[in-house]
Amino acid sequence: MTLPSFPGPVDRPRRLRRSAAMRSLVREHTLRPADLVLPMFVREGARENRPVSSMPGVEQHTMDSLVRAATEATERGVGGVMLFGVPEHKDATGSGATDEDGILNRALARLRAELGDATVIMADLCLDEFTDHGHCGVLDDAGHVDNDATLQRYREMALAQAEAGAHLLGPSGMMDGQIAAIRDALDAADRTDVALYAYTAKYASAFYGPFREAVDSSLSGDRRGYQQDPANGREALRELELDVAEGADLVMVKPGLPYLDVLKDVAAASPVPVGAYQVSGEYAMIEAASANGWVDRDRTILESLLAFRRAGASTVLTYYASEVAGWFRDGLPPHLREFA
Repeated sequence: MTLPSFPGPVDRPRRLRRSAAMRSLVREHTLRPADLVLPMFVREGARENRPVSSMPGVEQHTMDSLVRAATEATERGVGGVMLFGVPEHKDATGSGATDEDGILNRALARLRAELGDATVIMADLCLDEFTDHGHCGVLDDAGHVDNDATLQRYREMALAQAEAGAHLLGPSGMMDGQIAAIRDALDAADRTDVALYAYTAKYASAFYGPFREAVDSSLSGDRRGYQQDPANGREALRELELDVAEGADLVMVKPGLPYLDVLKDVAAASPVPVGAYQVSGEYAMIEAASANGWVDRDRTILESLLAFRRAGASTVLTYYASEVAGWFRDGLPPHLREFA
């Protein structure tokens, strides 16, 4: 008679998932308000907030409402705020970007005066909001973005933003050599205290659509000639090497969820902190799906943010930053506590 054979002990990973307490004990990644940065839009000459129709809950702020919202976010514990200006007038060189009375520089000065060092005040360093053609730099006679002429404008913009009170500058134009040019300008002006957050891997993405409404973009054409091709991954590591060598203090991958593979690779290779930007299109999709009852809004928000942390981001720029920080401050409800 042949006795039946039995397999050895069965692996039971589910033992570590049986209760909320057990799951919390072995959780690999968590969220906290200080990991989040809130992008904000301030509109020149505005007397009341203007909702961004493609981004429910997001507004172009007046100066006063910007201060109130940034103060609230700071009190909730967010890691920082990233400012974008929406000027009344634009021109070919984006002169409003370097005008000390321009909307972005005035907003930076106001926030620094109100908040001091209580949070990290960040400035978008790019010309696209200020140019009448909507590109991230100045154009040559053929209508192409002139990389090196743009670097000079970035140097001037960096000094204006540093003087206004920004702690950290986010050069987002994807010009070759932009970090080196800006770092040199800041150091020469004895502003070695101002940090640089390099948009190291910024892709020419369809996910930016709602953002262009938020900044009243004047873009004609596209930015594929200077932003990265969505088909490329290794290229991001080359950009990382260049940005770090040029003096970047932090680096970023943008957009976020469609590029988690790139984020993971950059995080594994980077000697400096790495962030991700959950861009306007990602936000809009969550809002649209939840409005239709297709997803649980709050769980989807937190799950998406946790994905960035899991892929290696230490910082996440998200339009949900203040709201989520408020959830943590007030205590997450039971169905969300797994994200704490």
